[in-house]
Amino acid sequence: MRIGVLALQGDFDAHRSRLEELGAEVVLVKNPEELDEIDGLVIPGGESGTFLKLLGEAGFEKLKKFVRVKPTFGTCAGAILLASEVENPQQKGLGALDIGIRRNAYGRQIDSSIRQGRLGNDPIEMVFIRAPKIERVGPGVEVIATEGEDPVAVRQGNVMAATFHPELSTDTRVHQAFLDLVDNGRRAG
Repeated sequence: MRIGVLALQGDFDAHRSRLEELGAEVVLVKNPEELDEIDGLVIPGGESGTFLKLLGEAGFEKLKKFVRVKPTFGTCAGAILLASEVENPQQKGLGALDIGIRRNAYGRQIDSSIRQGRLGNDPIEMVFIRAPKIERVGPGVEVIATEGEDPVAVRQGNVMAATFHPELSTDTRVHQAFLDLVDNGRRAG
């Protein structure tokens, strides 16, 4: 199984490390053409506006087509890019998840924190860094993790997103859930 990690900015190397630890072959994706060579994609945190700028219009359109057909997992800025509605400020998204998301909803970098949340019914450590907040969840979207009353990880079809950084904790369950999604998609296809 070949998993791409969008390597334009952000902590893509922590995702690479985690995915390799779980047995995936990882490709650092720097050009849109490399999307053709992978079974799934992780879009890491960073700054969503910068991702849009670095992708350019052609790269954005290629990514938009990819997320419609292949498993994709976005964390923090990646979650923002996958959303259908983005606020604070408004910004275009890939529209792969029927969610409304607010950028920097938990404050600035200095307000970053480690919290306990729930993955399903089980506790999980969550690292929040200038995190966005999912403010609306569409009817076809499954909430897979919460922090307090807030949805912080969601799945719709073959697309997952988390507003926290699972690559920065020692818990591998979120990445494993994504690899399972990719594997199930490969077997079904």
